[in-house]
Amino acid sequence: MRICRFNEKCLGLLRGDILYDVSTVLQQLPKVSWPYPLGDSLISNLPALKEHLISAVEHADAVSIADVVINSPVANPSKIIGAPVNYQKHLDEVDSDAELHHGQSVKPIERIGLFLKSVSSLVGVGEGIALRFPERRTDHEVELAVVIGSKADRVSRAEALQFVAGYSIGLDISARGSEERSMRKSIDTYSVLGPCLVTPDEVGDVGQLDLELSINGEQRQASNTRHLIFDVPRLIELASSFYTLYPGDIIMTGTPEGVGPVVPGDLLEARIESVGKMSVRFRAA
Repeated sequence: MRICRFNEKCLGLLRGDILYDVSTVLQQLPKVSWPYPLGDSLISNLPALKEHLISAVEHADAVSIADVVINSPVANPSKIIGAPVNYQKHLDEVDSDAELHHGQSVKPIERIGLFLKSVSSLVGVGEGIALRFPERRTDHEVELAVVIGSKADRVSRAEALQFVAGYSIGLDISARGSEERSMRKSIDTYSVLGPCLVTPDEVGDVGQLDLELSINGEQRQASNTRHLIFDVPRLIELASSFYTLYPGDIIMTGTPEGVGPVVPGDLLEARIESVGKMSVRFRAA
């Protein structure tokens, strides 16, 4: 399934180029009261709702994607987890470019581990990216994003993929500077997820996916997830060894080489094999 969220409160299934409004299924989500549990209710209940979503398509209205705003398919993650310099060639380019490392020692992921991004930075494809500091260099980074489907605490690499609800395209937009990663990458709109959540059965081997990104039609990044230093199962194992993962939590797996600056007006186009493609416009905040 390819699950989309649009116009904030609507749910859709994407089949080919047609988006079907299956929002009626949301009525089956459990009613909860304060204090609200951690995690995303839709993601945690996806297994139970799967057949209802499929049957709802038969009676659903088709929606023109051009007429709606596509939001992040995950509405309420408890955290967004980043994997820094998780491609060797990206590590090499950061190490060799002073505008990227700002005089700081560039350590491999084996030594520095992961980092967290604010959930308030999360947006969908249709919301665009607002550059808060146009006077500073800000770079694009395309990444395979993993969405956790069920509570995961200290899981092994061998069982890690059992806890995945699906995959999406992630954009980790990065203001360059001397601040910690979590600060520079947590700016409003600097985490983009979408356009859909794609269930594992449609993706196949996540360790062999081509991914690419272009700006204004010029290709900047192109690689394959087989070049990840820490692959998806190892990232889930590492993250869950430090903190419990909840349904809807997002792991951005790292970006390959080719990162570069963007300015207001630029059009970003990204594609990940079997996951989809997205177009996002930059604007001034």
